[in-house]
Amino acid sequence: MERRLSAILAVDVVGFSRLMGIDESGTLQALNRHRCELIDIRISDYKGRIFKLTGDGIFAEFQSVVNAVACAAEIQRSMAVRNEDVPKEERVEFRIGINLGDVIVEDGDVFGDGVNLAARLERVAPPGGIAVSSIVRDQVGSRLNLGFDFLGEHVFKNIRQAVPVYTVAFNAPTSARFVAQNRNTCFVAVLPFTNMSGDADQDYFSDGITEDIITDLSKISSLHVVPRNTVFTYKGTSVKVKQVAQELGVRYMLEGSVRIAGKRVRISSHLVDTMNGDHLWAERYDRDLTDIFAIQDEITHAIVSQLKVRLLPEEKKAIAVEPTANVEAYTYYLRGRQLSHTWTKSYLQLARRMFLKAVELDPDYGRAYAGIADCDAAIRDWAPADVPLKGILEMSARALEIDPDLAEAHASRGLALHQNGEDDKAMAAFERALALDPNLYEANFHYARFFFMRGNFAEAVQYFTRAAEIRPDDYVSPIHLMSAYLSLGRTLDKENWARLGLQRAERALNLNPENSGPAHRGALALAHLGDAVRACDWAARAIAIDPDDIVAQYNLACVHAVLGNVDKAIDILEELLPRSSVYHIKWFTHDSDLDNLRDDPRFRKLLAEAMKERERIEGGRERCTV
Repeated sequence: MERRLSAILAVDVVGFSRLMGIDESGTLQALNRHRCELIDIRISDYKGRIFKLTGDGIFAEFQSVVNAVACAAEIQRSMAVRNEDVPKEERVEFRIGINLGDVIVEDGDVFGDGVNLAARLERVAPPGGIAVSSIVRDQVGSRLNLGFDFLGEHVFKNIRQAVPVYTVAFNAPTSARFVAQNRNTCFVAVLPFTNMSGDADQDYFSDGITEDIITDLSKISSLHVVPRNTVFTYKGTSVKVKQVAQELGVRYMLEGSVRIAGKRVRISSHLVDTMNGDHLWAERYDRDLTDIFAIQDEITHAIVSQLKVRLLPEEKKAIAVEPTANVEAYTYYLRGRQLSHTWTKSYLQLARRMFLKAVELDPDYGRAYAGIADCDAAIRDWAPADVPLKGILEMSARALEIDPDLAEAHASRGLALHQNGEDDKAMAAFERALALDPNLYEANFHYARFFFMRGNFAEAVQYFTRAAEIRPDDYVSPIHLMSAYLSLGRTLDKENWARLGLQRAERALNLNPENSGPAHRGALALAHLGDAVRACDWAARAIAIDPDDIVAQYNLACVHAVLGNVDKAIDILEELLPRSSVYHIKWFTHDSDLDNLRDDPRFRKLLAEAMKERERIEGGRERCTV
């Protein structure tokens, strides 16, 4: 048990019961969308941590009270924009309360008067508004250039003294908002560059250009750059620059397009000051593909020059570093990264070939080595005997040797160490990866799986949620969140993530109908939502696509378990166990999707055999020391 001083932010939906009475399904979908696309992202961006979710509420902890208030103001501004075209009676609006106080932290949860008062303040906040205690008002002062209106002293239940309450006046004119955010910081969004090549398969390249520019700009301390996961929600949409700027809370926006023709590339880009609509800078580059890194560097420096940002010496050095000198290796790496996110054996094997080709072209390409290690670690789920653990450790070690500050390398190392049974070292590697890049998908996703297999579901939820936010096409994390919330006994959250996982899986299946992954994971979501007919149809489709997919077969067993088909589920698991890796057995041990089986004698025998097999494998395994 730990005591500390924290800023607590409490969020609640205005008129939740009324909205549920009007349209239960629509309200839940809207609430889940606002959470995934806005609230959770903003809390993370401002270094907050969600520690509790209720049916219609969120509690988050911040170490900085200024960050907590800035985050709340940005959420409420963005919600006002989102609700502009929504009929008043259908709008989802939030009340927010913020308090700074002493709290108790135990097993990831937060307790105490600091939390209780934040919850009480939320209830007196106006719809779409923020209520804060006097200590919050005093600590923030004029740092954010926000106003505070005195709401009077309030006596709250279980709070000993009357509390002076203030509301935040954050609806300042646009010009004042940007000054308010930080007089020394420029707020910038890089919208996804449009692929003009006429081939959707080339999206990986235009996306890669966008991500690398975001990464370079994020290394500059005087710039606040909107993370990739937020801006990519606008991919493929026709945007109104001023409206998007308001939603993102930025003044400057970079837009661009990419066209590849043979060995030539044409990149057009322009920087807009959204306060007045002025184009501060525009350029078109028509060059050899081998000049791609020089173009990225020129775009970054053009933005720095136009915004009159002063670069520190270490920042100049950081943005000058090229991931590889070989543009062909770079394109293979980008393609491999895109394929690896599909998370099925055949796609992972194809991604691995892309990364291997990148390494062949550039033996000092650290990210590509990390990609190989990730693919091999994932492929062990399907064929543990075919992928020696020593090779995974060697690849991750090589990535770290090339670049000790590469977040991808530390994430790969964490995954390899976890599979090698060195969990303490694995945790340190994951934490280092997240310190270097909190928005790295692989670090969040693999750290979440690490916690899930240890039965630490609250921690798993935190990192799976972040992974699902970082990549809007990620259908795997929502399905794992569904199971984690089932383990935590939070039915509403389980169903919300099941719906989101199903939506994403359906979209992925339409894009790649030959991929079994979204089919068997979507089947599991349907089972949790009580749609037995469609769940069985989707599961049958997954097996038809790939009859030998061991992960699909396991999820089929979970589908039958959730639906109450106990004997059928155990039949599948009995066939599966002899072919399972220790990784599978760890998952099997803690998976709440199998809870309907746990009182059955056949399952208890199967579980005992699984534990014995796990002990045999781990006891007889000689750990690698690479």
